Amino acid sequence: YRYSIYTLRLMTQVTTLTLFSFKTNKFWAFQQMGVAPLRLKNIEGLKFYKFLGTGGGQGFSLRPDFSTYVFLGVWEDLSFYQNCLQKHPIFKTYQEKATSQRDLILNAVKSHGKWSGQNPFKTKPGLEAKGNHKAVVITRATLHWNRLFSFWKAVPAASKAIETAQGVQYYKGIGEWPFIQQATISIWDDFEAVNTFAYKDRAHADIVKKTKQMNWYKEDLFSRFHLISDTTKSLDS
Repeated sequence: YRYSIYTLRLMTQVTTLTLFSFKTNKFWAFQQMGVAPLRLKNIEGLKFYKFLGTGGGQGFSLRPDFSTYVFLGVWEDLSFYQNCLQKHPIFKTYQEKATSQRDLILNAVKSHGKWSGQNPFKTKPGLEAKGNHKAVVITRATLHWNRLFSFWKAVPAASKAIETAQGVQYYKGIGEWPFIQQATISIWDDFEAVNTFAYKDRAHADIVKKTKQMNWYKEDLFSRFHLISDTTKSLDS
């Protein structure tokens, strides 16, 4: 699924999600969660970034997935991402050690809340209704310490709700720190499917209601994007 290169060049800010999968070198990949962020400072065109681990299975789980790691970046434009991915030593090493790489290029259309004290995703009013794009949703939260048990007790219901949702193509739990800082990525047929799930699915509505009642989150963010490009390549030598 790919958008025209001409249009991508015209775009200003883009958000990228780069998923690296590993069959071997899993301990190296795990170590990078603490090492890689320190090696990616002062990169030209990079406005915001996070290295993220993932949850086991397709959904959201306390069990980590040690075979998949995600780099999220917000860039002034696509060329800065392409240049960094091709030339920066950390990404060249990732590509040498991983078995596959999936690149999602996103254009933010709606975002509210904060991630590490800021909302990194610049949006344009009215953009959601334009174009026939697949939709991507990123949610992210930092949990209150004294709400961890009740939150994780509710996670299986949340995972089951999205698993049975109409129009969802892919979903994965991601996060910066296990148990405390959690996020999700999901890809949908379109925003109509997202809205149906968000506003009409009873199980999801119950979870949203409980979120407010239980005051789980110290900080949270909810963002919607157009999926501009989705490509996967094998890195096996």
